[in-house]
Amino acid sequence: MPEIETKVYKDGYKKFSSRAKRYADDPEKTKGLLRKATLKADKNQSSLSDIWEKFQLLIDLVKSWSKGDYRHISKKSIIFIIASILYFVSPIDLVPDFLIGMGILDDVAVLGFAVSQITGELEKFRIWKESRTIGMK
Repeated sequence: MPEIETKVYKDGYKKFSSRAKRYADDPEKTKGLLRKATLKADKNQSSLSDIWEKFQLLIDLVKSWSKGDYRHISKKSIIFIIASILYFVSPIDLVPDFLIGMGILDDVAVLGFAVSQITGELEKFRIWKESRTIGMK
């Protein structure tokens, strides 16, 4: 990952990690955050095309963790993911969202970095999720 994306993520993570801890401890707040993230992602699907599937999996992972259905991931990793999502939904970040076409770029970089850091966790979750779907049929 380019150095600028790493710096953007680290700055964003520092800014949002304490809020992410509060969200991790409050399923209702997390539910609202995921709803906002999904709405924003739907509006910017073309910008997220490279990570769209993994983003959807990321949302499902946090949703399942928050409900208590999936706990095979550390709380530290969940906070990392939630901080990334908080950065994504925040209208005021390194490149403000009101800058049409440009404001989403840093958000996508942060999500891309987060996804790249937890690829193994996402794969474990995907397998778990698929096994539950098969078991329900």
